[in-house]
Amino acid sequence: MVKHVLKQITNYLSISCIIVLATSCGNNAPSKNSHLVFKYNEHKNIGSLDPAFSKDIADIWATNQLFNGLVQMDENLNVQPCIAKNWMLSEDALTYSFSLRNDVYFHKDILFGTDSTRTVTASDFEYSLKRLLDPLVASPGSWVLAKVDTFKAVNDTLFQIKLKQAFPAFLGLLTMKYCSVVPKEIIEHYGSDFRSHPIGTGPFKFKRWEENIKLVFRKNNHYFEVDEKGKPLPYLEAVSITFLPDKQSEFLQFAQGNIDFVSGLDASYKDEILTADGQLRATYSKDVNMIRGPYLNTEYLAFYMDSDVTEIQSELIRKAVNYGFDRKKMMIYLRNGVGIPANGGFIPKGLPGYNESIGFTFQPEKAKELINQFKIETGNKNPEISITTTSNYLSFCEYIQRELQKIGLVVQVDVIPAATLKDAKANGKLNLFRASWVADYPDAENYLSLFYSKNFAPNGPNYTHFKSEVFDTWYEKAFTETNTTARQRLYTRMDSLVMKKAPIVPLFYDEVVRFTRKNVKNLGINPINLLELKRVTKN
Repeated sequence: MVKHVLKQITNYLSISCIIVLATSCGNNAPSKNSHLVFKYNEHKNIGSLDPAFSKDIADIWATNQLFNGLVQMDENLNVQPCIAKNWMLSEDALTYSFSLRNDVYFHKDILFGTDSTRTVTASDFEYSLKRLLDPLVASPGSWVLAKVDTFKAVNDTLFQIKLKQAFPAFLGLLTMKYCSVVPKEIIEHYGSDFRSHPIGTGPFKFKRWEENIKLVFRKNNHYFEVDEKGKPLPYLEAVSITFLPDKQSEFLQFAQGNIDFVSGLDASYKDEILTADGQLRATYSKDVNMIRGPYLNTEYLAFYMDSDVTEIQSELIRKAVNYGFDRKKMMIYLRNGVGIPANGGFIPKGLPGYNESIGFTFQPEKAKELINQFKIETGNKNPEISITTTSNYLSFCEYIQRELQKIGLVVQVDVIPAATLKDAKANGKLNLFRASWVADYPDAENYLSLFYSKNFAPNGPNYTHFKSEVFDTWYEKAFTETNTTARQRLYTRMDSLVMKKAPIVPLFYDEVVRFTRKNVKNLGINPINLLELKRVTKN
């Protein structure tokens, strides 16, 4: 009995040391336990730790450590089992039957009663999805279930979802944090305060949150996933998140070794850490690793196809703009080489359906020919267009302005607030504007929906008001195509059709860029920029 008590005390003190390390502020002294804590910074406060409200990347990164769903996405965008160990799809592609693991437990909490926890059952998923649809909850993720007809717990380990129509990308939607499983009794107790008292099943569990100051998670010692050798995940003992709002200050903390990684490339430090061609400077190469890869985000200019402006209506002008500037040079000068020049279509690199040969390359002479043809056909000797953008992308638009003026096209650049641009593009008030599209879920249908005629803005994401009966037919056909390869070919054909009409000017496909300290291993990278920490180690 004495030995048992001493062991409990020893374990308690060990964990206490780790938590003190994770929650301490301003102490830069190295600790023998520092390799057990992963530290990163968020520029803005996390809004909620309730997965039903995981809309922003900061919230998604945090809730991804705390919660699981039926399925999960691997680094190659393949859907893998999670709490569902396998699933079956009916012949009509409408009904999904998920077989659940019976060894998944919620994080401990006294509200569970005697055992302080319980296993997850299919009824928990039924409750969680009903809650996602509840108008009183008002989750921004309710749209994920828009194509769902019914769902039910058949028994404790069998959960069924029936769709209104076949939708091959549905499993991808289920990987979103919105669809995480949550415990009914905990939510009924806390109500809206569940945002700051989260109980999930994830590799880490909630410990402490001082909003705008510090957030700490601890290792879930009863997590159900193991590595390839059968070792339980996660490897880390804790995760510590700070909230410095200034990106330059964040980078300084990283450079000093006080946080373990930074994500993205901000103008305040890009030239400090990278050369013009996107390589780590010698000053940092000894202590820092750079990880980069495709990110499912396409940056582009969009023409409003219902505009009454002759230049906007002209396919000649639209193609001339696409041919008229060097995307590769633009990326080197303005992004230190980070980002992929968009010489393909609208579907970004890294997503099945992408094809690098269907877009436009830099051909200034061809662009001049198209403009001269426009002048002859219309009698307009001074064609002019105006690009509307926000201040963040002014440098890109000014670069395009200078390049297009060399080929005989007058270009004006208007800068307006982001909120104003968002409203104006949705209501058809801008003839040509800069925009970006980040995937809501990892399927090319998400991108092609911007050109489906029934999605005209403001009732949908078709901001260009592009319309093609052939495109619409192919788009609708893709919903019933269950063969993955055939569906990807169809996506490429749709993307190619759009590019031939040139309602958009793809600028670049974004890249995820992560800088880590040399002692951080297995952080990895993925095209949806999800932060996975369950396999991370620190030497």
